[in-house]
Amino acid sequence: MEKYKAIPEGYMTVGEVGRKMGVTVRTLQYYDKEGLLSPSSESAGGRRLYTDKDVIKLYQILSLKHLGFSLDDIKNRLITLDTPADVADALTEQAAGIRQKMEALSASLKEIETLQAEVLQMQFVDFKKYADIIVNLQMKNESYWLIKHFDDKTLDHFRNRFDMDSGAAMMEAFTRLQSEAIRLQKDSIPPESEKGQDLAKEFWEMLIDFTGGDMNMLSKLMETESINGPDNEWNQKQAIASSFIEPALGAYFTALGYNPFEESVK
Repeated sequence: MEKYKAIPEGYMTVGEVGRKMGVTVRTLQYYDKEGLLSPSSESAGGRRLYTDKDVIKLYQILSLKHLGFSLDDIKNRLITLDTPADVADALTEQAAGIRQKMEALSASLKEIETLQAEVLQMQFVDFKKYADIIVNLQMKNESYWLIKHFDDKTLDHFRNRFDMDSGAAMMEAFTRLQSEAIRLQKDSIPPESEKGQDLAKEFWEMLIDFTGGDMNMLSKLMETESINGPDNEWNQKQAIASSFIEPALGAYFTALGYNPFEESVK
């Protein structure tokens, strides 16, 4: 019969392409309908025929689909394959997308494993704290593990006061000031010096902003400095920073003529 005539050399049927690339005939028909991948030719018997170039284009489509792009996005991202440079550009873009996907998956895996460790350490179910830990992991907050030591009142205050952006900004400021304290300590800069007092002022203002000026909450926050961290590196870093920040704050309060912690006790 006419439709079963030999396929011209260099061409493949829709079934052959489907088997070669692991997709169904229906999928290829749908891509044709959507204008993503149309057959290069048609046999005398009306069979859709594809070339090796079509297979490479199909690989582009499948790779982009695997990376999470919608079909509409894929239409706009497909690169023509008329020259070696075109093919190389298409492969470069696909490789970059795969690397981004791998990095995102690697970060997600690390977050899951970290949360798993925290859940086992807590030894009780608290989905609010689990959610807080996830948010702080996404913010790259190295002190995420402190969350399990805070009570519900303190955490509710933080949840109501900060969203992810403002929380990330606060953690960035804390990390910067802590690193600056470590640098000043290593450079033998006195805590009562001008640089030390500038740091103390900014650190104190950051704490007031973080706690909303609640001295009781501030006291609880300061108590976390005595909690051992998950590794020696964190503990050592915290100890060095605290050995500078605490006397710097003491000198700062003396210059102001009052100690807010003593005031809160009265």
